[in-house]
Amino acid sequence: MAKNLRSPHISSRARSLALLGVDAAITSASLLVALNLRFEGGPLPPADRQALPLVLGLLVASRVVVNLFFRLERWSFRFSGLPDGARVGMAGVFGTGLFTLALFLLRHAGPPRSVLVLELLMSTALMAAVRFGPRWLWLFRADLLRSRRSGTVRAVIVGAGAAGEMLLRDLSRSSDHDYQVLGFVDDDNARWGDIVGGKTVLGGISDLPSLTTTLEVQAILIAVPRMPAARVREILGLCADLKLRFKIVPVSHLDLGDRAAAAASLLQDLSPQDLLDREEVSFAHDEAVVRSLAERQVMVLGAAGSIGREVCRQLLDVGCRRLVMVDIDENGLYMLKRRFERLHPDDAVVAEIADVRDERRVGSLFDRFRPRDVFHAAARKHVPLMESAPCEAVKTNVFGTRILAQAALEHAAERFVYMSTDKAVRPSSVMGGSKRIGELVVRSLAGTSATRFSVVRFGNVLDSAGSVVPIFREQIAAGGPVTVTHPDARRFFMTISEAVGLVLKAAYGDYGELCVLEMGEPIRIVDLARHMITMSGLVPGIDVKIEFCGLRPGEKLEEEILADGETVIRRVDRKVRIVESSPPDAALLAGLDGLAAACEREDSEAVTRWLREAVNDSRPWRDPRPPGLLLALEESDGAGLPS
Repeated sequence: MAKNLRSPHISSRARSLALLGVDAAITSASLLVALNLRFEGGPLPPADRQALPLVLGLLVASRVVVNLFFRLERWSFRFSGLPDGARVGMAGVFGTGLFTLALFLLRHAGPPRSVLVLELLMSTALMAAVRFGPRWLWLFRADLLRSRRSGTVRAVIVGAGAAGEMLLRDLSRSSDHDYQVLGFVDDDNARWGDIVGGKTVLGGISDLPSLTTTLEVQAILIAVPRMPAARVREILGLCADLKLRFKIVPVSHLDLGDRAAAAASLLQDLSPQDLLDREEVSFAHDEAVVRSLAERQVMVLGAAGSIGREVCRQLLDVGCRRLVMVDIDENGLYMLKRRFERLHPDDAVVAEIADVRDERRVGSLFDRFRPRDVFHAAARKHVPLMESAPCEAVKTNVFGTRILAQAALEHAAERFVYMSTDKAVRPSSVMGGSKRIGELVVRSLAGTSATRFSVVRFGNVLDSAGSVVPIFREQIAAGGPVTVTHPDARRFFMTISEAVGLVLKAAYGDYGELCVLEMGEPIRIVDLARHMITMSGLVPGIDVKIEFCGLRPGEKLEEEILADGETVIRRVDRKVRIVESSPPDAALLAGLDGLAAACEREDSEAVTRWLREAVNDSRPWRDPRPPGLLLALEESDGAGLPS
């Protein structure tokens, strides 16, 4: 057993001794060759010939001692790099220096200076060759074998900077992938023609189509830190007809201080999130908030939904004392609780099944847990479905919200945050109208007690359960068609983590009763569909068709973020708009009992009419295009779409 345990150590020691032996042989040979060159192959002078054993012994000893000092015997043949090459060079110089010092102390003249220089150059070069040669041979062999085997993916790296070079290096020394890198493309034309890691910078991003054809490229690997989303969309547009695979090194792994930063296993498929010019947002950097949360009990309503789940995750990441997760979806809530108990075993995570419309159940939960902060993300959100079930939308989005807000008020919660939607601005749908009334209910309570009531309004969350992304992904996997409502339909999009980070920032910043998140420019849905098809390695309109099905009930062509009479009075970190608006109409709120009565008797027409009349900036959208245009666009597979 002891022998087996020590065998790796013995093997390593034997390799180190062998390497030092090779260094000694290289030193001896280099000195003899240098003397031979100095004296042009003739016999050495008698004094030099007599002193040769002493000189050779001192030189070999000097080199071995210095190499031990620089630990050149502990060499990684596979993972050596530039810093290791610098060690070899420094060891060569210091070895010659130590040898010269030894000669001086012994008062020995030693060989001519030209011999010392020649020996230094030859021994250093040969020691470097011995150490780096196996690696280069291995890399050459691996690249050759990869190019010859079936299944090899011919790839071009976008970005010839530090991240691109690191990605190439890691791909070169890893056998756990099928990529054969042909070269780089880079927007910096000063780099064109340069050799980076043995591969040529072939041109710019605009050259990708021609390079793909001439070099038979199959994959594009993006290694540019924080590449603008517009540039990503441009790449997809240039390559839309080429059936390429797209991979990207995530921003979180492009920290050049991380040696595993660009490993091949970290390459991810290009995703819809990469099409958005969004920044990571975290409120965890505010130390005062983090310290405060450590003492708080927080309740999240709608915790099993996309937004609620992310709210819970971020709150747990900064260490809230107890998290009470409430939802009517028992399976989703159960799985979420299991996940958080695994990731945060020391935190108190409570899961409670409840319907926000059940006043007695809600009151019971507030009595038991006495939350200091309440985040209300529970809602009926599906626009077309709510058009056919307006009573259900109102029961949850209006009266569920009122029940929760009243419970927070009665139980002296410190903070109540209502998450709203851009569809509540000039609503054309039951869902949008009900969310707008929910906003007014919450805002009517702001300033009436110690509880801070606030509304945070934002747009669509990309890749959430109710967004178009999962639908498009499923349609593409099925071979199409991908259905888009209208060629001019545009939506605001945010990533889930960014939206929730900003919601929490607005909530704990206590900026005001109405905050609107900065959502950038709206994106055309048809462009999103085209890019997702391209990212799947398919050609839009050929491999996967795009069909226009017309706007569904309640949908608008474009969403807005500010209603009539709302004014932005301040911006926080360019991401949160603090909005001033006229106070909610008291008469409207007094009429909620009539709306409740209509819901109780399931009078859908009365509910819809009430919402339309109550929200006076409601403007149902009408398609301004001539009849038959959508059909013509559909028959042309979207060709000639307006940009």
